[in-house]
Amino acid sequence: MCDELIPPSADLTEQQWQNTGEAAGRPAPRRVGRRSLLGGAVAGAAALTLLPHAAQAATPPAGAALARTGSAGKFPLPSGPNSAGEFAVLVTGDAGTGAEEQYAVAAAAKEICREQEIGLALGLGDNIYENGPESDDDSEFGEKFETPNTGIDIPWLMVLGNHDCSGLIPGSGGDPSRGDREVAYARTSPRWYMPSRYYNVALGPEESPLVEFFALDSNPVASYVMQLDPYYQWDGQYMREQREWLDASLSRSRARWKIVLSHHPYLNNGKHGSAGSYDGFTIGHYTSGVHLKELYEEVVCGRADMIMSGHDHTLQILEPTVRTSGTRPIVCGAAAKSGDGKAHFGHPAAWQNFSDRGFMVLKVTGAAMTLEAYTVDLATRKARLAHRIRTTAPVGGTAVQGAPVAAS
Repeated sequence: MCDELIPPSADLTEQQWQNTGEAAGRPAPRRVGRRSLLGGAVAGAAALTLLPHAAQAATPPAGAALARTGSAGKFPLPSGPNSAGEFAVLVTGDAGTGAEEQYAVAAAAKEICREQEIGLALGLGDNIYENGPESDDDSEFGEKFETPNTGIDIPWLMVLGNHDCSGLIPGSGGDPSRGDREVAYARTSPRWYMPSRYYNVALGPEESPLVEFFALDSNPVASYVMQLDPYYQWDGQYMREQREWLDASLSRSRARWKIVLSHHPYLNNGKHGSAGSYDGFTIGHYTSGVHLKELYEEVVCGRADMIMSGHDHTLQILEPTVRTSGTRPIVCGAAAKSGDGKAHFGHPAAWQNFSDRGFMVLKVTGAAMTLEAYTVDLATRKARLAHRIRTTAPVGGTAVQGAPVAAS
């Protein structure tokens, strides 16, 4: 579903945003047009066919402490930096197709992981296309995750995507409870880390971690259909608890670098658009992602160094701006599918690619955080370093250096 939607309408540019009431904390006027009305119709139609699911309380996100020691048979989190003095992290998104493109990207990533001593990986959602797993031991976990990633024998911090939480409509995000199957699968997989639906993991000394990851479940506030189960509604218990957890976790974090992981992006130049106007929808509590926009702007921006997301099948290193309060948005969702080859919006970007498959590598030290973007030649299964950007001050600072990389 997420690949065949109405083309997005124009989002605000950075300058337009600063000139609206949003910059002063006031909601900007929302237009109502054909796409908005259609969004309401789609949600209403789905409401007639989807059945509510039993609410299940989220496990308290103590994933960091659990994952640090590791369970029997699990690949452990890196206990320290690699020989280059870095924590190196593979970043992928929207990978779980089981198709040749996924295998090609994984093969290229495997080589980079070996060369650069990468000790951790991120999976930014849509882990099992098109409908998510049917059980916690679904064979698709093997076909679309374990087998392609054989040889990348490190822990993968996994995030729930809209396809992982499909309702009757593939990719709708209309049944968040399906994500519990991926949480359950983490108990048996050596790679798959998802101690709960949202969680945090820190690397480095417990008293002063070098970097901390905060993995979110954005589906209840960015689904293509309305949520019928009160527990998962946009203002229901689940999202209230998740927001409170995120706010408290960011406040008490002692990590030098803080990174929020989510499937749905905050700002995005690809065809899906940005939170608050996803796929051209600008009204309603779900399809537009307006409440996810609020979460990013009220809880995350200015407190985390990066928001890393997938959903759009592109590679984007966007710039931190006044709008983001210094937080850098990243879109990395091209591990199996590709975009349509063009930018649909104009958010300031350090580098972006809308055509190629690829992945990113994050390298963290006390002195700097470096992000590298790789594109992959599918025929040769080889990765090419396309761009590198280096940040030397946590959020609120200004020391950022970026540079294109010459083609080899």
